[in-house]
Amino acid sequence: MEHLKVSFRRFLEEMTEKKTIRRLFQYLIYMFLMLVMQNMVLVHIHPLQIYAFVLPSAVVAVGMFEGALTGALFGLVLGIFSDMFFIESAILYTVLFPFLAFAANFVSEFYINRRFFAYMITALAAGLITGAFQMLRVMVTDSFALSMFRIVILQVVWTIPFSVLAYLPPASWKK
Repeated sequence: MEHLKVSFRRFLEEMTEKKTIRRLFQYLIYMFLMLVMQNMVLVHIHPLQIYAFVLPSAVVAVGMFEGALTGALFGLVLGIFSDMFFIESAILYTVLFPFLAFAANFVSEFYINRRFFAYMITALAAGLITGAFQMLRVMVTDSFALSMFRIVILQVVWTIPFSVLAYLPPASWKK
């Protein structure tokens, strides 16, 4: 029991440090800017009626550079806000985004480095996983169509340029 008190006290001391509070505000601003970009900018740029979805890339970036717990918490909060903006998704992003951040950290800890190319591969995988879950949601309510695969692939490809923008802040803050 005493060990828990000491651990909790150390946790509170770390959370009240200026560096931690500054980092928290950085990521809150980053999250806000990603949500603004997704919900106010990218909805107006849609060739062939394909919309870029940059939020999984942002979750992967935070998961890779900040660790499993911080990335999962960021993913949880971003998922809650995403589900509020995308009403049709119910709780999809709230459940999926923490998993993506945790998985990105796990992969970057043991299998890949934290460089740009590895981030892009991981962000593409996160986009495909998110697209697959979006596709499953549609398949449950409607009928299956092979055109959904094409839409998911095109969505992931169209998201690539915006994933670069999601990479830059967390990568520069970690250095």
